[in-house]
Amino acid sequence: MAEELTFPTGIGTSTPTTISLLGKDLAADLMGKVGFGELAYWLVAGRRPTPGEVRVFEAVLVALADHGFTPTAIAARLTYLSAPESLQGALAAGLLGGGSRFLGVTEDCGRFLAETLIDAGTERDYDVIALEAVRRAKQDGRYVPGLGHPVHKEEDPRTPVLIAIAEEEGLRGPHLRLFEAIGRVHPQVLGRKLPLNGAGVCGAALADLGLPTDLLRGFALLARAAGLLGHLAEERRRPLGMEIYKTVDRNAVYEPRED
Repeated sequence: MAEELTFPTGIGTSTPTTISLLGKDLAADLMGKVGFGELAYWLVAGRRPTPGEVRVFEAVLVALADHGFTPTAIAARLTYLSAPESLQGALAAGLLGGGSRFLGVTEDCGRFLAETLIDAGTERDYDVIALEAVRRAKQDGRYVPGLGHPVHKEEDPRTPVLIAIAEEEGLRGPHLRLFEAIGRVHPQVLGRKLPLNGAGVCGAALADLGLPTDLLRGFALLARAAGLLGHLAEERRRPLGMEIYKTVDRNAVYEPRED
């Protein structure tokens, strides 16, 4: 007799008359009663978040939703210009650009902070931990994720607001505190003062919520999907993609290779 195959999941399932999600009846228990941010947290963490956790989590999603004409937004708009029949392709093009310089910093920072705290052992003087972490990063020729921003040279306006929200909800934990300490001590090592950027503070806040650090980039992409969809909706109303393309093309300079 052939062995019966099973594919266990705790996410959801459906029958001809019902849909179950996270052990709840989707139609009866969740729709109209659970917000999308709360549901996203619940799906990943495997537990329903508290109201305070939802507030911090959704503040992160709002902070990361859009940042103007970033490479991800431009990629989405130009892909839509090239293939207007493929909205999903344009959205995917923008999301694929979420990496170590844009959006991915959220995960990079959360991971850096988590690993630094583990290495620190029982030490809980955050300035001491931060100073050692920045020195080690410099010695290794690595950037400290979450430091600096191409636009916000003095202060990223998202950073103090998210820290304040976490404090109000009693969720300003070790990752955020270490991130703040890095902001205080890094000039001693780097010789200049850089702002703590919004992507980094979001990574710290998500880590303090107990979310897996190797999934934090996914939350950044979840947030940016909304922003990219907004860009594509605007592209339909007021197209810019063709002008962006033509501007680059008209100003391209051909320089023959010298072999």
